[in-house]
Amino acid sequence: MTIRVLLADDQALLRSAFRVLVDSEPDMEVVGEASDGAEAVRLTKVERADVVLMDIRMPGTDGLAATRMISADPSLTHVRVVILTTFEVDDYVVQSLRAGASGFLGKGSEPEELLSAIRVAAGGEALLSPTATKGLIARFLAQGDAGDDERDPARAQRLAALTVREREVLVQVAGGHSNDEIAERLEVSPLTVKTHVNRAMAKLGARDRAQLVVIAYESGLVRPRVD
Repeated sequence: MTIRVLLADDQALLRSAFRVLVDSEPDMEVVGEASDGAEAVRLTKVERADVVLMDIRMPGTDGLAATRMISADPSLTHVRVVILTTFEVDDYVVQSLRAGASGFLGKGSEPEELLSAIRVAAGGEALLSPTATKGLIARFLAQGDAGDDERDPARAQRLAALTVREREVLVQVAGGHSNDEIAERLEVSPLTVKTHVNRAMAKLGARDRAQLVVIAYESGLVRPRVD
C-alpha cells in the first residue's frame, strides 16, 4: 500500500526537496503541497493524505492550529501528523503532541530519518523523535504543566479502565520503549505487548502511541524526572 504524504511548509524550496525525497520511494508519494495551515487541512481532506509533514511556523493558520483541526475531524481519524521544526528542542513540541500530532522531527534530520518517520507514523507503531529520544517528551510535558494540581482529572479517572498489565505497558510506552523492548522488560511476547497497547489506546481514546505518552504524563501515571 502506498503512503499518501502531504507537505505543509511555507518555504517552497524545502517542499520541493521533500517532494523529491518522498517520491523517490516506491511505497510513498506526495499527493499535495500547502503553504499554510488552512490549505493543509483542506488538502488533507481532498487528497486523502495518510501522513502530513507539518511545519509549525506558517503565515495565517499555523501548523499547531492545523494539527488541532485535523485531529478533531472525525473523517480524518486515520491521518497522522508529523511536526517538522527547525529546533527539535522547541517550546511548541508539547503543544503539538497535545494537539494530536503523532510526533516531531527536526528539519536537520537525515533523509533516512524522515522517510522512516513517515513509515512509522503511517503504521502508528512508535513515538517519533529519532534524535531527541527518551526523556525529551517528559521534559516538555513537565515544562508545560504548572504543577500536579493542573493535571487532567478526567484522564486520571479514565486510567481506571486499564488492567494492571495495561498500566505497566503504558508506563513503558511513556518511557519511549519499543514493543520489543517492552516485551523483554516484562518477559512477554511482542505480540502481547502490541495487544495491550492497542487496548489501552482504545480505552483512553488515543490516536496513537504519542497520545498515550501525553495521557500517561498528564494523568500523573508517570512523573517527569527532574535532572
